[in-house]
Amino acid sequence: MSEDIRIVEVGPRDGLQAESVALSASIRAEFVDLLVKAGLKSIEVGSFVSPRHVPQMADTAGVLAQLRRPGEARRIALVPNLQGLEAAINAGVDEVAVFASASETFSRRNINCSVDESIERFKPIFARLEGTMPVRGYVSCAFGCPYEGQVPVSAVTSLARRLAELGCYEVSVADTIGVATPRDTKAIAEAVAGEIGASRVALHFHDTRGQALANTYASLETGIRTFDCSVAGLGGCPFAAGATGNVATEDVVYMLHGMGLSTGIDLPALIEAGEFVSRHLGRRTGSRVARAEQARVAA
Repeated sequence: MSEDIRIVEVGPRDGLQAESVALSASIRAEFVDLLVKAGLKSIEVGSFVSPRHVPQMADTAGVLAQLRRPGEARRIALVPNLQGLEAAINAGVDEVAVFASASETFSRRNINCSVDESIERFKPIFARLEGTMPVRGYVSCAFGCPYEGQVPVSAVTSLARRLAELGCYEVSVADTIGVATPRDTKAIAEAVAGEIGASRVALHFHDTRGQALANTYASLETGIRTFDCSVAGLGGCPFAAGATGNVATEDVVYMLHGMGLSTGIDLPALIEAGEFVSRHLGRRTGSRVARAEQARVAA
């Protein structure tokens, strides 16, 4: 195995957008600063979507403006359309992300358009950028859909290829509702890597059924070296009853370090960032590693 693993921290966006408590821009900025302090180099700081639809992501521009460590990590923002892109550019992001679903039904329920229509919506974004800023792509519901059930592998590979052809430097394949098992993971990871190359693939696991760490390990065996994680296990999926947040960054880092792999992340500082945001959300951390550390300190 390669010794270096890249972690993309999605807690400030994918995590917080699904939490019931909406944090202020200043608290969100402090949270991002703590993640940077812990050594994260790629962080989704928020999204530029309508605050009516996602109030937790209101004033992402304010978050970016208040960061104390703006140049120490790539600041990524999700953008749904050209208007969101312009706002992200004006706010000074380093990278943007777009997302599409491998499930037709999920696409229509989530963003009110077909998969083909979602791809068409992205074309003006790439035309506007003309290669001046990296774009990351997401394939949601890659392992299963709350409406359709199992999603064909061909639908996942086709969408990943289309995103790569549009110009996405990397495609994150997401288990949005947390149904994947290691066998599923290997099959899809190998198929997508065969389509666009392993170096352009990331995996994004939710831990709804407790399979995320096992799936991460299975991905490593296929050659994938980039993973999306959410500190403190933040988040969920409003379109899938019972879906929990992404796999906790602390738990993934603990496992990787225990395997002798390098992430460049300071685990104690990462746990501190998770504890900070959990306090402000009024909830217990979802990281088992952080809970174990809290118990050890309290003993």
